[in-house]
Amino acid sequence: MNILVTGGIGYIGGHCSITLMEKGYDVLVADNFGTGREEIGNALKNVKAPGKLLGIVKVDLEDQDGLRDVFNFNEVDAVVHLAALSQVEESVKYPDKYYRNNIDGTSNLLDAMLNANVKKIVFSSTAAVYGEPDYIPIDEEHPKRPINPYGISKMKIENVMDELSDSRGLRSVRLRYFNVAGADSECRVGEWHDPETHLIPNILKSTFTSAEPFKLFGNDYDTRDGTCVRDYVNVEDLADAHILALEYLCKGGKTDYFNIGTNEGSTVLEVYKECESVTKKKIPLTVEPRRAGDPAVLTADNSKAKKVLGWEPRRSLRHSIETAYEWEKKMRSIGKIAEKVEKGF
Repeated sequence: MNILVTGGIGYIGGHCSITLMEKGYDVLVADNFGTGREEIGNALKNVKAPGKLLGIVKVDLEDQDGLRDVFNFNEVDAVVHLAALSQVEESVKYPDKYYRNNIDGTSNLLDAMLNANVKKIVFSSTAAVYGEPDYIPIDEEHPKRPINPYGISKMKIENVMDELSDSRGLRSVRLRYFNVAGADSECRVGEWHDPETHLIPNILKSTFTSAEPFKLFGNDYDTRDGTCVRDYVNVEDLADAHILALEYLCKGGKTDYFNIGTNEGSTVLEVYKECESVTKKKIPLTVEPRRAGDPAVLTADNSKAKKVLGWEPRRSLRHSIETAYEWEKKMRSIGKIAEKVEKGF
């Protein structure tokens, strides 16, 4: 079975592509090479698995002709759609950019799929569709009131998918991620954003020479230690959820949506201390004022994903930190080698 993975050389896309191949699926990656990493593309080419990499195609979601060509010149049975702009702060500054890429771009992809009679898609959504929580943990029936353009863009695409399910028979599973963490257990792919906005890599970066202290935003929340509580789901567990969602659709499952989180929460300070434990280093820390719009607690009710998809989070927060640290060290080593080559050492 041939699966098109959009955004397949990105952080989550790389993990999903590897897991698909390990499960015996053949994978075609489509990426615009904007935020994806060349290292991840190279890793995919070297994966030894029952499934194979069919190729990596450079195409942008806004390129309607290019998307049609992907389906015209390749056999595609289903799509795992991960390509998106995903920085909340950037979305507030440039909402038009996010609406154009995430909404219009995904609409282009859906049009290309329907033209090719491909009617199964697993969509990377987000807990940001819920906005400020009315209750914790958040279940899938919580009101959707996104408070930033990023969350709005994902919600609007979910709405479009509902309409296309009713009118055109396009069946979708939307996975609403909470906080994704960690790296591949074999250190083949991992997280490396510019700028980096995720908590764990930002803490880990502060363990290296000349790095800035880790900035903790707010220590006066109504939580057990005064810092925000978030639900950290391991990226390999998340990749497993995509496989289960795909299998659900292949078995005739209806259009639906699921929270992907652990149903547990860790405070920022707890994550910070666990990073110190894993790295065996004292990590420099400064406490900054709260950031506007940061809720005190965000955790997922994942019972629906467990019941319908059979998904279970299996890897611990410590495992996520350990793998993220190994990836961080690997990428810094690659960077140093490249720097030496450029200087002629």
